[in-house]
Amino acid sequence: MPSDPYAAQPPSRNRRYLLVLLVAALLVGLGAAVALARGRDADPVASTWVSPSGAPSPASSPSVAATPPTAADPPADLPVISYADGPDGLPEDPGASTLEVPSEALRPAKKMALYDAPGGEPRAYLPKKISGLPTVAPIVARDNGWVAVLAPSSNRRIGWVPAEGWEPEPLRDHIVVDLSEHRLTWLREGAEQRSWTVSVGSDATPTPLGRTFVMGTTTTDGAIYEGLDALVLGTVPEKKENLAASLRGAHTAIHAWSRKSAFGRSVSNGCVRMPAAAQKALLQQIDPGTPVLVVA
Repeated sequence: MPSDPYAAQPPSRNRRYLLVLLVAALLVGLGAAVALARGRDADPVASTWVSPSGAPSPASSPSVAATPPTAADPPADLPVISYADGPDGLPEDPGASTLEVPSEALRPAKKMALYDAPGGEPRAYLPKKISGLPTVAPIVARDNGWVAVLAPSSNRRIGWVPAEGWEPEPLRDHIVVDLSEHRLTWLREGAEQRSWTVSVGSDATPTPLGRTFVMGTTTTDGAIYEGLDALVLGTVPEKKENLAASLRGAHTAIHAWSRKSAFGRSVSNGCVRMPAAAQKALLQQIDPGTPVLVVA
């Protein structure tokens, strides 16, 4: 046992959630498709974006359909998804409560509409960039030439796009956050790399369950964050009425926390609080689009 109880632990086969990781790894191998506000104790992320590096990877073959549904022309006043404003009218993620891990993402070549079904109604534009960060949205389903992606700035919502107008990008990493175990585990190609004891949201301000993804990084303000950037997630607060007004329009995130007494407890405003060494490790390894599975 290491002397520091908050140091990264090596993989263990005795953890309660090992089955979660093994199933997730199998699904990855099979290629299955489918905020921080400024302030001392704030969690949700609303700050300045910093874009990690990363280039698109070679394309994979899309599903083949004899007659893909036609995409209706978006109306001129279709809203654009932003950091503060998520989409309306999109369907719930049917895989939100499963262990299915997206293995591929898309990068829009330009602003493109998200539809509520293949050939359905356009509900919002997915921009090429959100707050200056290139959009990388995990693909969670395919149907007759269309693909569904996790929608940013919302919880457990997906949107459909036709086969053209975007570039595919393989996903090598994913993160599992086990709320009951207060543990975050990082996996690459389905194999566990590191695991840490963390702090998660309280009952009043819970960490959103289901599938989400890393949108990118943001700077932080205050010694409590150990001077480290945060990894901003696509999810937003579940119970906004329980947060300070300044946090209600922000996102949840994974970030460093200087108070070691918080680790192993459900006390945050919805974010995942990490030891500084753990946060440094993730910042060095995790790219935009990385799927995050939050399980109870």
